[in-house]
Amino acid sequence: MPDAATYTHGHAESVLRSHRTRTAENSAAYLLPWLRAGLSLLDVGSGPGTITADLAERVAPGPVTAVEATEAALAVTRAEFARRGLTSARLVTGDIHDLPFPAGSFDVVHAHQVLQHVADPVTALREMVRVCRPGGVVAVRDGDYSGFTWYPELPGLDRWRELYQSAARANGGEPNAGRRLLAWAHAAGITDVSATSSAWCYAEPASREAWGGMWADRISGSAITEQLLTSGLATQQDIDAIAAAWREWAAHPDGWISILHGELLIRVP
Repeated sequence: MPDAATYTHGHAESVLRSHRTRTAENSAAYLLPWLRAGLSLLDVGSGPGTITADLAERVAPGPVTAVEATEAALAVTRAEFARRGLTSARLVTGDIHDLPFPAGSFDVVHAHQVLQHVADPVTALREMVRVCRPGGVVAVRDGDYSGFTWYPELPGLDRWRELYQSAARANGGEPNAGRRLLAWAHAAGITDVSATSSAWCYAEPASREAWGGMWADRISGSAITEQLLTSGLATQQDIDAIAAAWREWAAHPDGWISILHGELLIRVP
C-alpha cells in the first residue's frame, strides 16, 4: 500500500468555511445526469458532507456511504448529515488506496478534490472502479492550481500559488491534478472514460470577499501556515504579504478569478 500523503489544507474554520459552499450543482454537475432514485452511492473524502448530502437526496431511497481517512474528518461529515436530517447514511473510515468494501458494492462512486491529495492516484482510481458494480459510474473532479487565472495580476497571488504548490508536493500530493486525471485513468487501465473541465468563477463583490477573505485567513492561520513556516518555505513576512494581496484582490472593483477543475466520468464494464 502506498505511504499516506498529508492533507495540505487541514480542517481549520477557514478551510471548512470554503468547503461548506460546495454543492452537487456547483461541484458535481457532470455527474448529476447519471443519478436516479434507488442507486447506491459511495462518496470518498466526504469532508464537510455538503456534496454528499446533496447526492444522497438525488439517489434516495438508495443507500449512501461516506468515507473519510480519520474519525476527526468523519465527524465533520456526521455533523452536516445530522443538520440535514440524513439518518440512514453509513459513515466509514478508510484509505482510498484500499477501500474497505467488496468488489461491485456501489452503483456510483464519487470523489471531489481528493486525488490531488493522495499518495497514488492511479491505485486510488483502480480501487474506486473495483468497488463499483459493472454498469455503474465512477466520478472524480479535482482542481488544477496552475490553471487558476485572476485579475488584477498581483505578485502576492503568484507567490501564493508558488508556495501552495511547493507545500502540496512536499506532502505527497499533486496540485495540478485536474490536467492529469485522464492520464491517471489510462495508467490504471481504464478505457471507457470521458474527460471534461469546469470552473468556479468569482467576480461579484460578495463572492470576491468570500473567496479572497477565506484565502487570506487560510494562509494566515491553518495547517499550511504552520507547514510553510516550520519548513522554511516561507517567512512570516511572506505570509502577511500574501494575505494582504488576497484582501487587495477581493476589494478591487475589477477583481475576477477562474478556478479550473478537471473531471472524469468512468463507466465500469
